[in-house]
Amino acid sequence: MTLCLSLRMVLCWFLLSFLFNILNAHNDFFTSIGQMTDLLYTEKDLVTSLKEYIKQEENRIEQVKEWADKLDSLTNTATQDPEGFLGHPVNAFKLMKRLNSEWADLESLVLKDTTNWFISNLTVQRQFFPTDEDQTGAAKALLRLQDTYQLSANTISNGDLPGVVHKSRMTVEDCYELGKIAYSEADYYHTELWMAQALTQLDEGEESTIDKVTVMDYLSYAIYQQGELEQALELTKRMLKLDPNHHRANGNLKYFEFQLEKQRKTEAEKEGKKTEKKVLDKRDAQNKRSKDPLPERKKYEMLCRGEGVKLTPRRESRLFCRYFDNGRNPRLLIAPVKQEDEWDRPHIVRYHDIISDSEIMTVKEMAKPRLKRATVHDPTTGKLTTAQYRVSKSAWLSAYEHSTIEKINQRIEDITGLEVDTAEELQVANYGVGGQYEPHFDFGRKDEPDAFKELGTGNRIATWLFYMSDVSAGGATVFPGVGAAVWPKKGTAVFWYNLFASGEGDYSTRHAACPVLVGNKWVSNKWIHERGQEFRRPCGLTEIE
Repeated sequence: MTLCLSLRMVLCWFLLSFLFNILNAHNDFFTSIGQMTDLLYTEKDLVTSLKEYIKQEENRIEQVKEWADKLDSLTNTATQDPEGFLGHPVNAFKLMKRLNSEWADLESLVLKDTTNWFISNLTVQRQFFPTDEDQTGAAKALLRLQDTYQLSANTISNGDLPGVVHKSRMTVEDCYELGKIAYSEADYYHTELWMAQALTQLDEGEESTIDKVTVMDYLSYAIYQQGELEQALELTKRMLKLDPNHHRANGNLKYFEFQLEKQRKTEAEKEGKKTEKKVLDKRDAQNKRSKDPLPERKKYEMLCRGEGVKLTPRRESRLFCRYFDNGRNPRLLIAPVKQEDEWDRPHIVRYHDIISDSEIMTVKEMAKPRLKRATVHDPTTGKLTTAQYRVSKSAWLSAYEHSTIEKINQRIEDITGLEVDTAEELQVANYGVGGQYEPHFDFGRKDEPDAFKELGTGNRIATWLFYMSDVSAGGATVFPGVGAAVWPKKGTAVFWYNLFASGEGDYSTRHAACPVLVGNKWVSNKWIHERGQEFRRPCGLTEIE
């Protein structure tokens, strides 16, 4: 009813405007039949235009209806298991893309009818939508997952990820968007991968608003930038078969032919050697172009994939499981905790069934409203700041806020034997799309004397880390320097010392949180400081004691 009324109002306005303009321009039409006959043809043209308008309106409403039906089905499925659904990185990326880009397109489509209440509602809601930065961040997360877990573009596009429940396929537009974002960052390696995937899907017959020439234009340039002149030339020739008048392709054709001939004459042998290892070199070259600051990138990613160092039988024989009461601590005598050695040097231990589901629920409920972009300590200023290498949101919980937090703190003190009154508050972290924390130290090094100056409690002597969720794939805590990898398991916690008893930093504790491939990772940690440990962990006599 509202749509019909709106349509009638638009039509009336359109006709009245037309007649008003005619009468004002020629208010003496009745004096000339000849002029009036012209109006008949004008009116006929107007009716033809009006029918076209109605047809476009019907098409517009049909498009809106199809969109609503599709989203109705998708949101019904997604809201049955929100965390599980968003645990798939493709679903998370497509949510960012829909709310940031596609809903804006729908708004433009619907905006033609300003009487519809939907517009005002959408306009109000848009202030809470993801931004361009969110969409770009989700896209970069997919690229990061692709590299870390050595996934092909086709695997990600088909949604064939380990442990997925809500499988989601990427469209040509999705692949093209990823390629464009990589291109905007001068990341020609990933531009090639995703433009090639978009082209493959187009070649397979997928319908899209993106045409092959547009995709091949980006693809040929990305390939050229990586030194693959022959392949860039072949793509350019293919472009010209589809669009012989493409200005840039015609120019590139001559340039590529000239450069290729020159290359063949002067660098035949050298180019032959490069071709043998081009698959490896492309990503290495991209990392060099982007000035990757992480020296142990390859080792870190291998550990994330489960390709870690295997302990020798002798070292492995020294790892045990035991019931632990920390020297007959009164609170642990009747119910000692389950302790398992995860690694020998540094000594990393895991405690099983150490936090209950109800405690996890309480911690998460308290943290959710407070979650903000996670920060790191700036070694120069000693203050907290955000960093691109830490992709998560965190919140801090104090013992006085809830008895559960107080009990958790006491449990940590009972098990470790360390004073927690001088420790930092319980930090709760939730990792987003491809969430990670690249290799870092928890303690302040000698060249960072002011790392924790504001706290006044000395350096971080130890780290306690609760795993508050299982993760379907990825999300391990890895130690690249020694080759250790600890995998998330809900209800467990891991503990290690960051400092030797002498107070010197243990550099083998440099660790990282691997990107979450599939799932939703929740952790909470307690950083325990030096002050208050003077009699609980006496100073060692040697530097590494």
